Amino acid sequence: MLVPIILTAMLIPGCRSAEAAPETASESRHQLQWITPILRAPRLEQHTFPSAAAKTNVSFFIWTPQQYETERSRQFPVLYWLHGTGGGVPEVAKLAAHFGSAIRAGKTPPMLVVFANGLADNMWCDSKDGRVPMETVVVRELVPRIDSAFRTLARREGQLIEGFSMGGYGAARLGFKYHDLFGAVSILAGGPLDPELLGPRTAARPEERERILREVFGGDLEDFKAQSPWALAEQNAAAVRGRTHVRMATGSRDLTQQLNRRFSDHLKPLAIPHSFTVVPGVGHDTPALFEGLGEANWAFYRSVFNDKSPPADH
Repeated sequence: MLVPIILTAMLIPGCRSAEAAPETASESRHQLQWITPILRAPRLEQHTFPSAAAKTNVSFFIWTPQQYETERSRQFPVLYWLHGTGGGVPEVAKLAAHFGSAIRAGKTPPMLVVFANGLADNMWCDSKDGRVPMETVVVRELVPRIDSAFRTLARREGQLIEGFSMGGYGAARLGFKYHDLFGAVSILAGGPLDPELLGPRTAARPEERERILREVFGGDLEDFKAQSPWALAEQNAAAVRGRTHVRMATGSRDLTQQLNRRFSDHLKPLAIPHSFTVVPGVGHDTPALFEGLGEANWAFYRSVFNDKSPPADH
């Protein structure tokens, strides 16, 4: 029986080289977040590893179910959870409890839940200037580290990447890009999923759009477009189609709803099977979205780790 590991990844700050310009207050703030504050919660541990890409130690959290101790020969699949803008540390304990209670109730297979460490708003990309190797740290360093240090099902069928808000954007872009690494992609209230970076948040705050473009993409909109889930879905449709479980969900009161619907419509002519659920009455709220999804949420995880066929489009 497959036993999933859930990894929850957060954005990871960059590290300037010795030749770089003097660091600003913003850069110093980001660098301090390579190691997050310690959290105390049942079965939750913080670990660190030396990152060659970031040139410093990077921390992550991992939650393990009781079965990890009692079933010593068992290997566990992986779900990577990516947080939204602002950082995900305050949510870690609640998310661990959320998955833990479902596993104990038999609603979903036992999982390891790993929360990677990262910055608040680096879009799950390697920044164009090389200072924030976010994607490299997660994909090239963290995933192999987890596979070497824990009993994982180190193959795509045992690895699910999921995220909320900016994390949903990250799950989409990393899931479609590294389709040989992740067998499933879960996009929850994802944003920005449009190819123009003109979602509701940046439309209301044009200066925020310019800052993201400048700090992450070197002020180059074409670089943003090339790295977006929109483009990656087009490029890798044949590799994803029929092989990868893809689900999307958002609330009816969530400002990201229209762009999530637009992205779902974009996947249809690409013939990428996926589900798209709009939960009535829910805003931009992770716990409320999970609650509104109800049993369908846990059925998704069961299908990912136990069934061979991706969920049908609807």
